[in-house]
Amino acid sequence: MGSLFRSEAMCLAQLFLQSGTAYECLSALGEKGLVQFRDLNQNVSSFQRKFVGEVKRCEELERILAYLVQEINRADIPLPEGETSPPAPPLKQVLEMQQLQKLEVELREVTKNKEKLRKNLLELIEYTHMLRVTKTFLKRNVEFEPTYEEFPPLENDSLLDYSCMQRLGAKLGFVSGLINQGKVEAFEKMLWRVCKGYTIVTYAELDEPLEDPETGEVIKWYVFLISFWGEQIGHKVKKICDCYHCHVYPYPNTAEERKEIQEGLNTRIQDLYTVLHKTEDYLRQVLCKAAESVYSHVIQVKKMKAIYHMLNMCSFDVTNKCLIAEVWCPEADLHELRRALEEGSRESGATIPSFMNTIPTKETPPTLIRTNKFTEGFQNIVDAYGVGSYREVNPALFTIITFPFLFAVMFGDFGHGFVMFLFALLLVINENHPRLNQSQEIMRMFFNGRYILLLMGLFSVYTGLIYNDCFSKSVNLFGSGWNVSAMYSSTVFRGKMLQLDPSVPGVFQGPYPLGIDPIWNLATNRLTFLNSFKMKMSVILGIIHMTFGVILGIFNHLHFRKKFNIYLVSVPELLFMLCIFGYLIFMIVYKWLVYSAETSRVAPSILIEFINMFLFPASETNGLYSGQEHVQRLLLVVTALSVPVLFLGKPLFLLWLHNGRSCFGVSRSGYTLIRKDSEEEVSLLGSQDIEEGNNQFNFGEILMTQVIHSIEYCLGCISNTASYLRLWALSLAHAQLSDVLWTMLVRVGLRVDTTYGVLLLLPVIALFAVLTIFILLIMEGLSAFLHAIRLHWVEFQNKFYVGAGTKFVPFSFRLLSSKFVDDMA
Repeated sequence: MGSLFRSEAMCLAQLFLQSGTAYECLSALGEKGLVQFRDLNQNVSSFQRKFVGEVKRCEELERILAYLVQEINRADIPLPEGETSPPAPPLKQVLEMQQLQKLEVELREVTKNKEKLRKNLLELIEYTHMLRVTKTFLKRNVEFEPTYEEFPPLENDSLLDYSCMQRLGAKLGFVSGLINQGKVEAFEKMLWRVCKGYTIVTYAELDEPLEDPETGEVIKWYVFLISFWGEQIGHKVKKICDCYHCHVYPYPNTAEERKEIQEGLNTRIQDLYTVLHKTEDYLRQVLCKAAESVYSHVIQVKKMKAIYHMLNMCSFDVTNKCLIAEVWCPEADLHELRRALEEGSRESGATIPSFMNTIPTKETPPTLIRTNKFTEGFQNIVDAYGVGSYREVNPALFTIITFPFLFAVMFGDFGHGFVMFLFALLLVINENHPRLNQSQEIMRMFFNGRYILLLMGLFSVYTGLIYNDCFSKSVNLFGSGWNVSAMYSSTVFRGKMLQLDPSVPGVFQGPYPLGIDPIWNLATNRLTFLNSFKMKMSVILGIIHMTFGVILGIFNHLHFRKKFNIYLVSVPELLFMLCIFGYLIFMIVYKWLVYSAETSRVAPSILIEFINMFLFPASETNGLYSGQEHVQRLLLVVTALSVPVLFLGKPLFLLWLHNGRSCFGVSRSGYTLIRKDSEEEVSLLGSQDIEEGNNQFNFGEILMTQVIHSIEYCLGCISNTASYLRLWALSLAHAQLSDVLWTMLVRVGLRVDTTYGVLLLLPVIALFAVLTIFILLIMEGLSAFLHAIRLHWVEFQNKFYVGAGTKFVPFSFRLLSSKFVDDMA
């Protein structure tokens, strides 16, 4: 819990790694994830660093493994994923991993041969279909010598009388092949226009679609046979066939030649099937063997590449025999760091072990806040605003309670909260299910925030009980505290309208044990009562929330040894907040406690009294209590005095310290450096330090910064208090929208007579459930979620949280191993 309240204490450590043990030591550090490396070669180009060759070799291995994974997926071979992450390969096994290059060359050659065989097979199958279809096209009695032979497709119908052509003395040629179905019409038009009718084109559609040898796409084909006269027209036909990507095949001259070609094709097709099957079996065996170790190889190469990246951030000593690295490490993990270095030295068999020592620094360390699966979601909400500065108070600890509570204030409905709670509980129970971790982006967002949803739903159940709202209806659990008979005997019922008035004798018998009395759901003045209650509640919660933020700032000042900030910043801020808005809470609570239902008509208005506090009216008012005017003037005097202290106190005090004074328990001799380049450190630097150029004290800049901060705080107290009224507004909107949905759907279904009511009620309830989930749970829930985030970021965290730090990013292999699932997808 302490680490969640404040970030971990960090230190800068220097590692001395022997050249022969550096790889093993970094491998041990990567497994533990203890340190964040600093780049000691920032001025050196990435192409000029010591281990750039090893990094390129790892990238080449990654490319090869990506190719292997692609081929394995294409072969529909399951990729086994190990349960544990394999360690980084020792240097002795790096050469063995380079055997993957030979495997890649072999696979590419086998795959290339397989594609060639497959392409030849598809062409022979096309040729077979072409011969079968064109057999019905021509009937010739005399052999002739064709003037043109080629490789295309063909189509249907038409009988050519060759004997007539022979009597004309023409030289007849043929082009046959296959053409894509979508190009037939354009192909025929082009032949007619270019050849001017000196061609006869015959088409026939194939019964079954065939696979294209070039693209592998299965499409419908047409077989065509083109008869033409003359060599010039033959050349034109050939160019047109090439233009339309026709698959042209030789056309046999005689029936005997056709039969001979057909038999040869059948034999070759059978041989190709045999060779292709053997090739595929061999390829599958190789891929299956590669798939057994591809997971470990991918992870090992990633780890090896990460190690060399870290080694490139190290510098060599004068003798080039030792690598020096600087790392940020949590102080609590220093013993683990030493143990990891000893383990790496022992694995490498080095005689001289690697070692470390801590070094002092003035740089601001990175921020490390350890989280678990429950606190991670709340910490992400805070980090989205800004990563906390080093060792400042972490708002996530308090956000665990305040965030779902403020959400529930705006989303208060017992039924809706219970549905949300059940959904989140289902995610929590099945959190180890692999499909949830690999789901789509939206579902993964819900899964990562499952504990946030769980608490939001649970708190919404509580506020729903307080509001006595369950799907916009009240639940009478303990019996109403209002007397119905007394209402009939009095003037409470006015016509058919019920207006509750607790001042009528015998009507109000006592408060409802938990939440709001269900009788208010029937009253016409229900909104007036609920608006007054929720508005005051929002103001009270907002002021308490902001005051708590100012108090947390005191813990920051105490930790950073800036006690003067407590007296000159935090105390004036608290006085300004409490003397005005804290007094407003006092008046609200005082009026609730002192005035009863009988005396409520003579009770003064809190709004009028609060305005009169600043206007000093000439005429005397009754007021809430005796001596109210003197108390309010005293509070205004304290508020007026706190403003100049807030504006000028800190700058003048820093100027005093800069001139050599000491005050409030802070002196130059007792000051320890906490943050770099802060105003307080500049003011504590001596004249000798300033002459050396360390920093310069600029009183004008410090004064301007403090004035801007003070103006922002004073105006923000007013605007932020008004901003918390969104709690009231969204709660009212959610309740009214839920009531409208009930009135327009369920109430209409319940009012239908019993003959058709049951049949109508089922679809009405189904539609009501769908609209409730999508409108009230998802849309309204998202709206309340965003408003709760805004209240924490702007109204709460800006009172104490700087959020100007850098996140601690350790050198950890766990961040690399989780990416293999994405690589396989």
